[in-house]
Amino acid sequence: MISIEHVSRRFGDGPDAVVALDDVSIEVPRGSIFGVVGQSGAGKSTLLRTVNALERPDSGRVVVDGVDVTSLRGKALLKERHKIGMVFQHFNLVGNRTVVQNVEFALEAVGTPRAQRRPKALEMLELVGLAHRADDRPGQLSGGQRQRVGIARALASGPDVLLSDEATSALDPETTRSILELIQRLSRELGLTVLLITHEMDVVKRICDAAALMETGRVIEQGSLDELIRTPGSKVAAELFPVGEAHYIPNHRIIDVTYTGLSADRPVIAQLSRDLGLEVSILGAALETIRGHQAGRTRLAVPGDASVALKVIDTLTAQGVTAWEVNGREVTA
Repeated sequence: MISIEHVSRRFGDGPDAVVALDDVSIEVPRGSIFGVVGQSGAGKSTLLRTVNALERPDSGRVVVDGVDVTSLRGKALLKERHKIGMVFQHFNLVGNRTVVQNVEFALEAVGTPRAQRRPKALEMLELVGLAHRADDRPGQLSGGQRQRVGIARALASGPDVLLSDEATSALDPETTRSILELIQRLSRELGLTVLLITHEMDVVKRICDAAALMETGRVIEQGSLDELIRTPGSKVAAELFPVGEAHYIPNHRIIDVTYTGLSADRPVIAQLSRDLGLEVSILGAALETIRGHQAGRTRLAVPGDASVALKVIDTLTAQGVTAWEVNGREVTA
């Protein structure tokens, strides 16, 4: 649905120039919720703004549902933007207008006849659970309610794509959960493709089907969550399942094990000890629910040499989990 192809963007010239995006390529499948995660300054917001051409890349292109948005200008660009809704971190509501009037603004922008605007706006507010607050002002609402209005406004024009720019970072944890659940429900019910940026791994864990990790303008890794969890040395997996540093233990090999789906319910480590007759120590473990399924990561200390470590990895792999040997931060097998 969204294809970001070798996009680069630089701000300024000469030695003081800032490279916001450096040859970034990302594929977002139709109907998926795709998270772009990274710290401040990673280039996430600039990337998101290239999707609706609020920011134009210096090179590369962005294709949305088969349309190269980077090549559009004028009315053609405005028409395409109506197919792409956007939710902002700080809501961006008009304070002296009512809730329903804020949603009507989006309908006015796409040329909806005046008589149809209020019924359609109320329909959108019903969708996000706020039809009963239609005639209130934004200042009378909580932060979570204002964000729901922002979502209703973003969906009013009937977009196929929803962009979320740190939509939950200004909200408390409980409100964040409710907004994420709303986005997930709307994506499923309306067939929306959602591209969201966040610095919070918890957001990725709760609702994303796939993710990309950005650092200093580059994509470090990307893929479905299952793929990333099963990738040895994945930084996303390490953030999702923090188990601490891999400290050296004399006469032991350090092995990380990751698992998703049904394998998380099986006594994999106990079975390993029985099959190989090893006294395996668990140095750290983390278990999470990823999109409704259990997934986890366990760090083991196994007595023996490299050949024992390889045998352990082969045994674990045969049980349907992913395992690799770790020396400090370096993946060695």
